[in-house]
Amino acid sequence: MAKIVIIVGHPKAGTYCEAVANAYMAGAQEARHEVQLFHTARIKFDPVLHEGFNQQQQVLEPDIKSAHDAMLAADHLVFVFPLWLGTLPAIFKGFLERVLAPDLVEPAKTGKFVKVWDRKSARIIITMGMPSIIYRWWFGSLATKTLKRSILGFMGVAPVRATVFGRIGTVSAATRAKFLEDACNLGRHAA
Repeated sequence: MAKIVIIVGHPKAGTYCEAVANAYMAGAQEARHEVQLFHTARIKFDPVLHEGFNQQQQVLEPDIKSAHDAMLAADHLVFVFPLWLGTLPAIFKGFLERVLAPDLVEPAKTGKFVKVWDRKSARIIITMGMPSIIYRWWFGSLATKTLKRSILGFMGVAPVRATVFGRIGTVSAATRAKFLEDACNLGRHAA
């Protein structure tokens, strides 16, 4: 069984992103995977790096420490967020900056480059208003590439797979339900 950590990168609770994360978690728990869920709208933390990556001056909130420790111990990471202005919501990016601060990684404190999340896999699930084909073709999947290459790949995560649920605001209730079932199936397989 896999240890899975799900992060919902949305500033508001009760959204469709949260429903997707809950569906993934339900499938994973059904398959007896160990799952922890963190939602940026429900945890207490300051998403701003006031001193840049010199975190020694910034208080490490318990929720950030818990998320950091859970992510280090996980086998599989799941990131669920809406596409906003072509990229990650600010609170989600702030969460990642805080949880990945070099001061939280022992080898990084000595200036060594270290792939902290080596031997982990990840799933990115993005919701958006535009059709997924437009996101991929016209916009080149920018948010996916940023998270996959510049953040997760840099940290050693591989493979990283992505799922895009497009036209969220205009699809039918049946399509939304199918998206949730797709997320549940991904959870069952820790994929």
